[in-house]
Amino acid sequence: MASDHATPSIGEATQADDTRLLIATLRERMGEAIIGQRDVIDRLLIGLLANGNLLVEGLPGLAKTRAIKALAKNLECDFSRIQFTPDLLPSDVTGTEVYYQAETGGEFRFEPGPIFANIVLADEINRAPAKVQAALLEAMEERQVTVAGKTHAMEPLFMVMATQNPIEQEGTYPLPEAQLDRFLMHVNITYPPVDDEVEVIRLVRGEEIAASAEKTDKPKRTGESPISQDTIFQARREIGQIHVSAAMERYMADLVNATRHPASFGSDLPRWIEVGGSPRASLGLDKCARTHAWMNGRDYVDPEDVRMIAPDVLRHRLGLSYEAQGEGVSPDAVVAEIVRQVALP
Repeated sequence: MASDHATPSIGEATQADDTRLLIATLRERMGEAIIGQRDVIDRLLIGLLANGNLLVEGLPGLAKTRAIKALAKNLECDFSRIQFTPDLLPSDVTGTEVYYQAETGGEFRFEPGPIFANIVLADEINRAPAKVQAALLEAMEERQVTVAGKTHAMEPLFMVMATQNPIEQEGTYPLPEAQLDRFLMHVNITYPPVDDEVEVIRLVRGEEIAASAEKTDKPKRTGESPISQDTIFQARREIGQIHVSAAMERYMADLVNATRHPASFGSDLPRWIEVGGSPRASLGLDKCARTHAWMNGRDYVDPEDVRMIAPDVLRHRLGLSYEAQGEGVSPDAVVAEIVRQVALP
C-alpha cells in the first residue's frame, strides 16, 4: 500500500522527525500529570494536530479538566476555562460592546470574552442554554464570533475542548445533533486500573507537598520551556502531506455509508441505527487517520489507523433507535459491528 507514493527527501524526513520528537515530548509531559490515560492524551493531541474540537465525556473525578489543562500548560498558548451554567449569557462567552467615555466623546469598544484564547475549556457544556451553545457553535465552526454586527476572528491556533457528565442530566440541555456534529471526536474517559490509581494517589500527594513547600518561600524550580505553536503548525503541514490511497478513501467512505444503509450489513445494524453519519464523519476519519499515521512515524494511512480512531469519530454521530437503547447497546458496540462488517481494502 505504501509503494505508490513518493519517498520524502532526507531533509524533509529529518524535519518531520524533529517535529514528531517535539510532539512526543509534549505527550510525555502530559503523561507525567495524567496517570493511566495514554489513550486520552493521544486523542487530545490528535484533535489539536487535526485542527478540530473535542467533546470529552466521563464521570466526575476522572481528570477530564486536568488532561486539558496539562495540554495547555505544556504548550505555548493562551488558555481559558468557561464554567457553563444555566444562567450563562452568550456575551459571557463571546464578549460584548462596552461604552467608554473620553474627552473627545464616547465610543463603543469590543471587550473580548473568554472564547478568545488558543485553547478553550468549556466545562459541563450541556448545562448552558441553547443561545449560549449557538454562540459557541459559530466560534467552533467558523472560527469567528459576531457581536453587534461586527465579526471578530479567532487566533490561528484555536481549539474548544468541551466536557460533560454522562450520568447527571438534571438541569442540563442536551446538545443538538447539529452541534455534536461539529466536534471532530467524542472522547470517553473511563476508570483507571488499580495500579494506575495508586500512582495517581502518589502524584497528587507529591503535588500537594510541592505546593506547600513553595509557600514556605523555598527556591522555585525553573519549569521546562513549553512547546511552541510553530511546532503545531509545522506538524499540521506535514500531516497534510500524508498519503491516503484510493482504497483507503473508499474504506472510510464505506464505513460511514454503512451507518446510513445498515440493512446491507447484517440484521442487527438496521435495528440499532436510526440516523447515520454526515459527510463530516468521513472528513473526520480522514483527518484523524492521517494524524494517527503521522504520530506513529508513517507517511501513509493504513486500515489500522482508521480502525483505531473510528469509535471516537463516529460514536457521537450515530442516532441509535429506541430498540438499541432498550437492549443497552452502546454506540461503541455499534461502531465495532460496523468495523467488523465492512470489508477491508
